[in-house]
Amino acid sequence: MAIKFQYNKTYLQQLNKELKVRLNALPTLQAKEAALRLEVKKARDELRSFDDKLKTLRASLDPDARLWREFPKDLVKVRSVRTTTRKIAGIRTPDLEAVDFDVRSLSYFNEAGWVPGGLKAVKDLVTMMARREIAKLRMEVLEYNRKKTTQKVNLYEKVQIPGYREAILKIKRFLEDEENLSKASQKILKARIAAQEEKERTEAAS
Repeated sequence: MAIKFQYNKTYLQQLNKELKVRLNALPTLQAKEAALRLEVKKARDELRSFDDKLKTLRASLDPDARLWREFPKDLVKVRSVRTTTRKIAGIRTPDLEAVDFDVRSLSYFNEAGWVPGGLKAVKDLVTMMARREIAKLRMEVLEYNRKKTTQKVNLYEKVQIPGYREAILKIKRFLEDEENLSKASQKILKARIAAQEEKERTEAAS
């Protein structure tokens, strides 16, 4: 990224200020990036854990597949999925508070004996699926912010900080050259004036 500047002391002060801001912010950004990398890994592991639990839960229901045809379809419905937020490495992420169900009255005389257990299994399965989806969303939020933080670290570390340093060096060299040239010009001017005065004194003496 080309840093726009002019060759004067005002821009030199401004660029030094901008460089200082980035140098001070960089360690914090690097620490945030490292923390987010760790949290993304944890979230990914958590998602795999939910996938394994779902697989196990579904496998446990497979032997009773024929019985599920008799399960009352209108017995239970999801009323709402309540979520909350929690901060992870300074990032607001979703978390599951609860899954609320509407369950119609169950007649223990008219329904098969396994239906109450089946009802619990359905609620457990749906809750687990909701937890898995929230965990996936949480991982995506953390990964998105991790990428943004990495981009900012790279921008500061590889582009802006070197760019500001180079611009500052160019301005300093220019100002030094300008000062040296001014001093040299003054010396030449003084030498000319002295020579002229000496000439005039010589001419006056003769």
